Amino acid sequence: MNSALFHVLVPFLVCIALANTNLFDSVEVDLSYDHYAEKAVEHLPSFLAMPFNSLINLGYILMGLHWLFGHKVGKETTESRYVREVFALMAVFYALVQWTRLATLRRAPAVLDQWFTLPIFAWVPAWSHFIEHGPARLPGYAVPTELCSVLSYGLALVHGSGFEAALGCHVALAVYKGVRVQRKFGDARTRMYLLLAVLSCVGFVVLKLLDHWLARYPLFQHLTGHFWSKVCDVLQFHFSFCFLTLLTQRAHGRTKIE
Repeated sequence: MNSALFHVLVPFLVCIALANTNLFDSVEVDLSYDHYAEKAVEHLPSFLAMPFNSLINLGYILMGLHWLFGHKVGKETTESRYVREVFALMAVFYALVQWTRLATLRRAPAVLDQWFTLPIFAWVPAWSHFIEHGPARLPGYAVPTELCSVLSYGLALVHGSGFEAALGCHVALAVYKGVRVQRKFGDARTRMYLLLAVLSCVGFVVLKLLDHWLARYPLFQHLTGHFWSKVCDVLQFHFSFCFLTLLTQRAHGRTKIE
């Protein structure tokens, strides 16, 4: 796990350093609780000021740790373990960023919350490329893909919808690569996982956009649309893991996931 941790942690720290400069001062991010439909609770500590939207980050952490340590996989190559560990670590670190954003309402965590979404989505095409072409070609694809993903956040500096445009491209590429490896190596079980991952992604986007509109209804006034969008995001991660790990086993002739 050391190499996966190093390759996630170093860019993570570099991005944190850059986000705490004035480089992204022109990026449009929300810095108040008014952005969320969930009401802040003033008497709670800042890391629980929005209880449900804060505590859902435990879901990311537990899911990431499950796939990092707890999920039993059959005989696994060093390379297939690496791609799984990178994705799991991304989930854990992303949760910490989101939680910090809610607790502090500072610009740097808000920028990082957007920024880190991009390389997370970009890891799906990288992992899919590994499934399709094997470990020898992983560095030649994963490194430039992740680098371009990180740099694509620069679109947020030149246009108010730059981040949304970059994210849309990332989602489209992830779905395309997922469908491609499904058609080549998949079966009914992996097709179900892919469908559930895509549906979770749709729920993540739609529920987040409708956060305030849904709050008009009692069902969404405490457990808001934004909260349920994060539930969908955790499920999106989980089903992507199910899909990609199983396809990795199938494509490289390893034993079945236990």
